[in-house]
Amino acid sequence: MSDSIILGIESSCDDTSAAILQGNKILSNIAANQEIHNEYGGVVPELASRAHQQNIIPVVQKSVSKANIQQKDISAIGFTRGPGLLGSLLVGTSFAKSLSMSLKVPLIEVNHLQAHILAHFIEDANPNPPKFPFLCLTVSGGHTMIVLVKDYFDMEIMGKTIDDAAGEAFDKIGKIFGLDYPAGPIVDRLAKNGNAEAIQFNKPRIDNYNYSFSGIKTSVLYFIQKEMKKNPDFIKENLEDLCSSVQKTLVEILMNKLEKAAKDLNINEVAIAGGVSANSGLREAMQKNTAKLGWNIYIPKFEYTTDNAAMIAMVAKLKYDRGEFADLSVSATSRYDIEESFKKDVQAKD
Repeated sequence: MSDSIILGIESSCDDTSAAILQGNKILSNIAANQEIHNEYGGVVPELASRAHQQNIIPVVQKSVSKANIQQKDISAIGFTRGPGLLGSLLVGTSFAKSLSMSLKVPLIEVNHLQAHILAHFIEDANPNPPKFPFLCLTVSGGHTMIVLVKDYFDMEIMGKTIDDAAGEAFDKIGKIFGLDYPAGPIVDRLAKNGNAEAIQFNKPRIDNYNYSFSGIKTSVLYFIQKEMKKNPDFIKENLEDLCSSVQKTLVEILMNKLEKAAKDLNINEVAIAGGVSANSGLREAMQKNTAKLGWNIYIPKFEYTTDNAAMIAMVAKLKYDRGEFADLSVSATSRYDIEESFKKDVQAKD
């Protein structure tokens, strides 16, 4: 085959995923979810790493089979080095190293957050990929940041959360409402039938383009405690309005800083990425700004929003073209600063 064939492996949290990419086209993108965490209201790291050990071989095998290739056709293996849960990352890293040695193909480390951003360049992610430079609001359960993307490997963080991430706020507020984990998608679903103006929650005032979401969680908690004293059935009777009001507030917090950054930098190419980019309220807000602010917006397909190996394979392919490979001494890291990753990319290119 003329184009390189990349196997991508993602194991940063609780989803074990493997994907095969040829050129910029995804041939397969397989994921195994871990439903056991629902019982605990959040991801249990030890259980996650054990589940990855059980899932990784069958997931990779299924990905290779669905792509209709053989392991000997693989040109390189890309894996998530970090950030994420260390135990989970170790499973993916160790497997990628072993398979790289077995197949005698290059090993490529990938920054998970960088992959979320560059998922936009997968062939079927968008009708047209973003044009450089563009702003990317990267929002997930663990991270929230506005990134100025000047090129594939030239990015600058303009602002980020100083405490909790937006996805974490959705989940924890949902937990206050008594919703199952992960609560973010449930809040989104219930919000569609609620009145977003029913309840007003205060928004934080943070300098520059940075975010804060710890205050909104506390505000919702105190509000609920106050109302429950007056009416023990308050949540049950107002759940859809609560979800709609909370979602509106969180989306406005995200969009206000993104709009400010786009205006200050005079950029109208704007993208979103990460798990929270699947939120319907955020997607609708982006669509509105297309007309209001003249933005060209880029919203990825749902399958490329949550943690997936397709985005890992996409970054690995770009690094493969540059001859940027890792050696077997590479180790997983729970805190893999995205700016550190960019610096490494620049040094490798030089």
